[in-house]
Amino acid sequence: MRLGIGCGWRASLAAYIQQRPAVTFVEVLAEDLPAHGPLPPALEVLRERGCQVVVHGVSLSLGSAEGLDPRALEHLCRVAERVRAPLVSEHVCFVRAGGLDSGHLLPVPRTAASLEVLVENVRRAQAALPVPLALENIASPLEWPGAEWEEPVFLSLLLEQTGAQLLLDAANLYAQSVNCGVDVGRWLDAAPLHRLAYVHAAGGTRRGGLYHDTHAHPLPAPLLPVLEALRARREIPGLMLERDDRFPPAAELDAELAQLARTAGLPWEGGTGEQSRAA
Repeated sequence: MRLGIGCGWRASLAAYIQQRPAVTFVEVLAEDLPAHGPLPPALEVLRERGCQVVVHGVSLSLGSAEGLDPRALEHLCRVAERVRAPLVSEHVCFVRAGGLDSGHLLPVPRTAASLEVLVENVRRAQAALPVPLALENIASPLEWPGAEWEEPVFLSLLLEQTGAQLLLDAANLYAQSVNCGVDVGRWLDAAPLHRLAYVHAAGGTRRGGLYHDTHAHPLPAPLLPVLEALRARREIPGLMLERDDRFPPAAELDAELAQLARTAGLPWEGGTGEQSRAA
C-alpha cells in the first residue's frame, strides 16, 4: 500500500487540507469521531475526492494486563468502517492499570510477560477490526529496568507473532535518541522495516535536557537525517505530518510537507494547482 504524503486531520486544519490535493491521506483520531451520526462534512469531502482516511487510536491500551476495553475496541472498529479506512493504527503501550487511566502513553516493559500480553491483546483487536492493524513505537523519557530485548527486537517479535504492520514514528525515535541514547542506525537495522506501513513526523522542543514530542512546534532539523537513514534502508510508502496545536500559517505547513516529501522521495503538489515534483 502506498499512502503518499499525509497530514493528521484536525478541525483546525480541515480547510488547509481540503485545499491541498497533494495530501493523499489523512489520519484521524478514532476518539475524536462519533461511532454514530454524521461525520464532519470536511472529512466527507476528502473521502469523496479519493483521499484515504487512516484511523489512529490512543486509548486501546494494548499493553494492559487487564485486557482490552470492549467499548474502546468497538468504537475503533465502528469508526474504521464508517470512514472506509484502509488501515488502523495504535500504540505499543498501555494507558490503563488497576482501574486507573493515565491519560498518557506509557511504555511497556520489554519482557516475555509483556510480550505475551501484547500478543494476546493485538490478536483480539485484529479479530475484531475490519482492516489490518499497524503498531507504533512511542517516545518515553524512561526505560523500565530488566529489559530482555532492545526495542526494535521487541517490536520484531511482536509483529512476527501477530502479523501486524509497523507505524514507525520517526519523531519518537529521534526523541529516544536524545532522551535515552538510542543509536538510530542500529535501531533501524534491527527494526522490522519489511512490515512498514507508514511513518509519522512531528515537531517538538527541548526542556530540562529532555526532548518533548509536542506536535506543536516546527520539525527539528535533526529529524530529517532520521528519515534519510530510514529511506536508505527501506522505501517509505507513506509519510505524514502530525500537528496538534499552535497551528502555523499555511505557507509554513506547505514548506514542512514539501521538505518531508523531498526527504522521503514522494511527490508533493501545492494547493494552488501548480504542480511541483518533490521526489
